[in-house]
Amino acid sequence: MGKRTVYHVVSGGDDWSIKKEGSGRASATAPTKSAAIGRAVELAKNSGGLAQVKIHNEDGKIASERTYGQDPRKYPG
Repeated sequence: MGKRTVYHVVSGGDDWSIKKEGSGRASATAPTKSAAIGRAVELAKNSGGLAQVKIHNEDGKIASERTYGQDPRKYPG
């Protein structure tokens, strides 16, 4: 199974940034949090494999996570 691509939606002050984990710069920016989430979901779904979006609050703490693609299950059922 391939490696998971992870995108973080973080506050950048006046705007929101979508940063791919391990990358030095933002993949995209948006004026609102909801627009940034929408763009991050689009990037994750188009990544071609297992992907995850981690949505942060303005204080930097992770508020929620979304997984796309075939997420391996730990338990059957």
